Amino acid sequence: MGRGAHALARVAVIVRAPAAWLWWPGLLSAAVGALVPGLTGRRIGLLAGAGLFLIVAGAVFLARRGRYRELARGASRAGKAVFLQDRRVTLRNWRRARRWWLLIAFLAAVGSSFAVPAAGGLALAGAGAGLWAKALWIGGLERDAETLFWVRTEWARSAPAAKPVPGYLTTGPAAGDALPGGARRRGRGPGRAARGAAVSAAR
Repeated sequence: MGRGAHALARVAVIVRAPAAWLWWPGLLSAAVGALVPGLTGRRIGLLAGAGLFLIVAGAVFLARRGRYRELARGASRAGKAVFLQDRRVTLRNWRRARRWWLLIAFLAAVGSSFAVPAAGGLALAGAGAGLWAKALWIGGLERDAETLFWVRTEWARSAPAAKPVPGYLTTGPAAGDALPGGARRRGRGPGRAARGAAVSAAR
């Protein structure tokens, strides 16, 4: 599984990628929605939104964690002839592939405020919070194993724990330009995810 020339993307970065794009538009749409009385009134809408925030955040955080653990346990060492995709490239690719879905979700959250003010926006923000928390949880797995988890980019087009993903690949904790959990590594410029040497040097 770890042989051959192919591109790898960090699992935690893929999971973390949607977080900000759901969190901030969700809060914005909730703020806009709070200006609309709606059918239920602002108070009920905000209370319902707070409940949805907690429910959605918890559901997103807990979803498929067993699958992530299974893939992490069965991970194999990455070969030398691989490309480690930069964090910013992974984020950009995710955003480009789903920009219309993000716009539709934002407009739907704003539109739902005419019925239940702010509820849709807070639910959207909850999804972002849940994904951010899940990325941190994956970072904990990486720290415990003292490895970073990667997935081949063609396997993870829908999600890094989807059924088509047969397994993860690993490098040492110094590989790539993202810390455990997917945050940007300070002082690491772009282009460090170079072919071959970036992987072998991290071992």
